Amino acid sequence: MRLLFIGDVVGQPGRRAVEQLLPLLRKSHSADVVIANGENSAGGAGITPGTAKELLEAGVDVITSGDHLWDQKEVIELLATDAPLIRPANYPQGTPGQGSLVLRKQGLAPVGVLNLQGRTFMPALENPFSVATVEVQRLRKETPIIFVDMHAEATSEKVALARMLDGTVSAVVGTHTHVQTADEQILPGGTAFLCDAGFTGPHDGVIGRTAEPVIRRFLSGMPQRFDVGKNDVKLQGALIEIDDGTGRAMSITRISHTCV
Repeated sequence: MRLLFIGDVVGQPGRRAVEQLLPLLRKSHSADVVIANGENSAGGAGITPGTAKELLEAGVDVITSGDHLWDQKEVIELLATDAPLIRPANYPQGTPGQGSLVLRKQGLAPVGVLNLQGRTFMPALENPFSVATVEVQRLRKETPIIFVDMHAEATSEKVALARMLDGTVSAVVGTHTHVQTADEQILPGGTAFLCDAGFTGPHDGVIGRTAEPVIRRFLSGMPQRFDVGKNDVKLQGALIEIDDGTGRAMSITRISHTCV
């Protein structure tokens, strides 16, 4: 199985990149399953039924999220549907939505998808390490192929989670920082790891936003409006090849493609 993960989709430029490039990437990489982090797909912060629909219609199979999930009020409506959208599993019990799912596509082995959110420099949630242990055990009863989106700020937290889960999941890929890292590897137990997938959207500013107001914020400390950038639009992420029978990753490759 070949699984394509798309890093954080930012605003309309990011959605345009997915719409334009994903059909080509599916074909060129023979991708069987596509997962994308869509928590910033609506105006650069949050997700709505409309932006989720665009991603799904473009060919995304499952949408993951993170700390910006709640930035658009329409997300509550979206989480109440059967859309393949998951939130971090370490939100308290009773939070709308689901933290994991098993994707079943005709002709393919089932794929478990788990979303977690870190706690270092992030909003306080349940312990993602404890939640991951329970969720992975549950998912492995249905499939050995499990992909984990670890939405976190701290590099150490992402690395530690991957090391803990090595041999029990197919891949752990980090999101949130929007800067693609160069540490892709297969861990000793057969788990693919990449600390951050990067982001899909405009790269002409500061992690998807226009540079000037961000610079003014750092200079003055005063609140600024951060608009989504427009130019140098790229789709970033990772392609992972997985053994269907064992769930072990055989390769992981970073991808970065420019949108015309």
